[in-house]
Amino acid sequence: MTQQPIVQLRNITKVIRGKKLIDNLNLDLYPGQITGFLGPNGAGKTTTIRMLTGLMYPTAGEVIIDGQSLKTHYEEAISKVGVIVENPEMYKYMSGYKNLLHFARMHKNVDKTRIDEVVQQVGLEKRIHEKVSTYSLGMRQRLGLAQALLHRPKFLILDEPTNGLDPAGIREFRTYLRKIAAEEDVAVFVSSHLLSEIELMCDRIAVIQNGQLIDIREMNSEAETVYYVEATPVEKVEEVAHALQIEFTQREKGLELQLTKEHVPNFVSVLVAQNVAIFTIQPQQKTLEEQFLEMTGGGQIAETHTK
Repeated sequence: MTQQPIVQLRNITKVIRGKKLIDNLNLDLYPGQITGFLGPNGAGKTTTIRMLTGLMYPTAGEVIIDGQSLKTHYEEAISKVGVIVENPEMYKYMSGYKNLLHFARMHKNVDKTRIDEVVQQVGLEKRIHEKVSTYSLGMRQRLGLAQALLHRPKFLILDEPTNGLDPAGIREFRTYLRKIAAEEDVAVFVSSHLLSEIELMCDRIAVIQNGQLIDIREMNSEAETVYYVEATPVEKVEEVAHALQIEFTQREKGLELQLTKEHVPNFVSVLVAQNVAIFTIQPQQKTLEEQFLEMTGGGQIAETHTK
């Protein structure tokens, strides 16, 4: 990644009543990229989010947002941040537009043109002048996204943004979020316990356990992938795998091989040279849930709350 990070967590440590909740955490968040934040119960996700939003100060280290430290230049740094927590609070007796007008007054240089822009970005043009009390949960969530975007933040924090939404609402929210991350070049940080949603929504994930960052990985870019092969005679396939030092596991109709994408053509050409008939060869990528359980030793994911 050649871009400069929008957010930098530098050697963040948090100690409360003698207990180290966050231990020397370092993380960079980049413009236009959505980073998922996962961790078992009590791993430190909520504490990290509180420090990112300025609700809590680190015991050591610092949070830098767009070049400004939250510690020394709080107002300048926090002005670059937008936050959406689970079920954002809105004035239900007012229209969506009047809600945005109210929140716009809290920021400098947010005019009606900008309000119209964010309304269009989250797809609420047809319903924006109706009372929020008539909105579905998905629409309220999108209105919350519009509110968080009013002041053109460079960093967007979402805490359980799809909690309570039905599958259609989740898909809709995800579509708008990806569009906004790309169009506004915002660094997005999403904490959620819905692994399947994180897998679809995010460009990469950061995993925290016992207050330490244990893994950061790009989505769908594991160096080693499992490939499933159906071919006959299977004994020949096993011989070739042994000769090429490829680990494999027998399955009902074929073999699963630990094989990188780059080595697939060579593997296939060797099989063909050995007169092996190949019926199927396809990647069997591990789900995020399987990867997460491997990384954390089976720890449960917590729901985080910053309210």
